[in-house]
Amino acid sequence: MAQSNFRVGRLEQEIQREVNDILLKRIRDPRVEGVTVTGVEVTGDLQQAKIFYSVMSELASDNQKAKAGLEAATGLIRRELGSRIRIYKTPELSFVKDDSVAYGNKIDDLIRKLQQDK
Repeated sequence: MAQSNFRVGRLEQEIQREVNDILLKRIRDPRVEGVTVTGVEVTGDLQQAKIFYSVMSELASDNQKAKAGLEAATGLIRRELGSRIRIYKTPELSFVKDDSVAYGNKIDDLIRKLQQDK
């Protein structure tokens, strides 16, 4: 059981590293410029992978464009990932926007504001 969890963790790290590399070097879609993979969750049976990403821009239109660009490139990313990672079956990919970075920035701003008010 523990070995299975270790394998899933290693696979998540490998997928994160490779998808970041694919986005930088292989995808030429301008909609996905500035997209960074922040985390990956793989199911226990290794059939599905949820990829969390963040966008540097705060504009809603940029976020929608990035999501559309990632959805359009999912097939290419999965195919490229399958050739780079040696596993029996390449997991199905789904992209989810990671709001933790924006949430962390909001908390930092609130803390700074409290310190300035003192």
